[in-house]
Amino acid sequence: MDARWDYGEPVRLTRNVRNDGTYPGLDPGEPLVRRGSIGYVVDVGTFLQDQIIYSVNFLDEGKIVGCREEELIGADDPWTPSRFEFREKVRSAKGLAVGGEVLVALGAIGEVIKVIRDAPGGVAYHIHFDSLPGRVLQIPEDALEATETKD
Repeated sequence: MDARWDYGEPVRLTRNVRNDGTYPGLDPGEPLVRRGSIGYVVDVGTFLQDQIIYSVNFLDEGKIVGCREEELIGADDPWTPSRFEFREKVRSAKGLAVGGEVLVALGAIGEVIKVIRDAPGGVAYHIHFDSLPGRVLQIPEDALEATETKD
């Protein structure tokens, strides 16, 4: 296994990181570092001999956090901020139709399965709506709204 980044290299976090129970002084599930934050690699290790884990020092947050390789990109790599993230609950801001047939009603609740930052026309999401079991739709960001206010 070859590490993509080395000691001292700047990286950007692509997902919010929460305490998995290993960060001292905070309860499990509490937010640690927000997506888009830039930090510096201070150590490279492995987990279960098949995953590279980077210890990243996020100076603005004053935290050193373990991050998996798929959670990071280079600090200079293109980055498009998004309103929502993986596993976040969202609400349809309008009725959504495919081929003229309305599949998702206004206000329907769904869950973000994937964030697509390079979609034509801007950020889009793969969403699984509760009202449409077994189907995932690609929805543009402007057709979604938050289900509740964020902190």
